[in-house]
Amino acid sequence: MEKSFYEIWKLGMNVIKTKIFFPKARLIRFPFDIRGKKYIKYGKNFTTGTGCRIEAYKFDGKVPNLEIGDNVQINDYVHFSCAESLIIGDNVLIASKVYITDLNHGNYSGKDQSNPQEIVKGRKIYTKPVKIENNVWIGENVSILSGVEIGENAILGANSVVTKNVPKNSIVAGNPAKVIKVYNKNTGEWEKV
Repeated sequence: MEKSFYEIWKLGMNVIKTKIFFPKARLIRFPFDIRGKKYIKYGKNFTTGTGCRIEAYKFDGKVPNLEIGDNVQINDYVHFSCAESLIIGDNVLIASKVYITDLNHGNYSGKDQSNPQEIVKGRKIYTKPVKIENNVWIGENVSILSGVEIGENAILGANSVVTKNVPKNSIVAGNPAKVIKVYNKNTGEWEKV
């Protein structure tokens, strides 16, 4: 497939901007929105699609920590939002339109639950760390919510809403996401649960 002059020019401009503003990265496709850059660390060979938004905000005196490992690739319109801890391991592949957050406007379980009559944007921010282990594949349009840990080598099916921990070497899908397959080392196959 031949690329047009415009596509080649645009790619060249993105490479130049990447080397100037994000020297460890492989390629950042602009526009790229980063907020709270001092709280964000990224590893070597980081690659993004266009229209991505990565943000880390300080709330209630907590210093956020957003870490992206080596060889991570995120595609178009991915959004990370961090107010406490969001860790992404090495060799993670993230499809387009994925949302990952460690925060929530209000509390809706346990103690000190929010009142539905409170103005939403005025509700207290609650955080729970998110951790994504190495070699995870996150499908198109997935949402990963606060307090979740994704085990290494896991696969998250397209359109999944992940509200609970995902075991390593498993495939989850659905809303809410549930384990549908687990890799069996003995047979070398993914087996239905």
